[in-house]
Amino acid sequence: MKIVDLAAMEYAGAFALQERLAADVAAGRAEETLLLLEHPPVYTLGRGGDGRSLPDPSVRPVEINRGGDVTWHGPGQLVGYPILDLGRRGRDLHRYLRFLEQALMDAAAAFEVAAWRVPGRTGIWTEGGKLASIGVGVRRWVTMHGFALNICNDLDPYSRIHPCGIVGCPVTTLSREAGRAITVAEAKAAVAAPFAGLPADALPEQPRDAVQPSSCDDVHAPSTTSRRPLCPLTV
Repeated sequence: MKIVDLAAMEYAGAFALQERLAADVAAGRAEETLLLLEHPPVYTLGRGGDGRSLPDPSVRPVEINRGGDVTWHGPGQLVGYPILDLGRRGRDLHRYLRFLEQALMDAAAAFEVAAWRVPGRTGIWTEGGKLASIGVGVRRWVTMHGFALNICNDLDPYSRIHPCGIVGCPVTTLSREAGRAITVAEAKAAVAAPFAGLPADALPEQPRDAVQPSSCDDVHAPSTTSRRPLCPLTV
């Protein structure tokens, strides 16, 4: 799997890159790829949001075809966009989400920060609050979007929204939980490690034609960002 460090990139440019890579992976023209980057400040709203998570009317989020509700991205937060072919990895969206959560928990553990899942929620949490958010989508069984792990970012922007649609949701950073300054550069290596080899027990590979088709191939969710529908997973 290819790991690409994009440093910093505008949200629209990163989305366009994901679309190109997803099409190439689905067509067999490119290998699976993990994009790691930071965004300039931006709010995004997934298919699971309806505006009720935006108590501040001045917030104008980018509406995007991923699962989940509203979140914020900005400097000091590590964003990861895995472009994986689930068509040959079991076509199991929930297993993929659990893999992402475990990868992020392992990354936190590398800095001696304990993180865990919360039943009924997606993402990872600590004593101080939500540490990472996840929102994904799938087109032709190739994944897009991904995760956002708070490293050393400002938390004030979260006060203008209900993060992930959760009223009063506490949010924290890896640096705060570790009790020391951690840079995005330090965190990248820990986050990339689980993807480098993709252990067979996490997301086992098999021929695409060995997996039975699923209704996710035929979802026609309206999209203002893509001509081809994306199957969003609301998280």
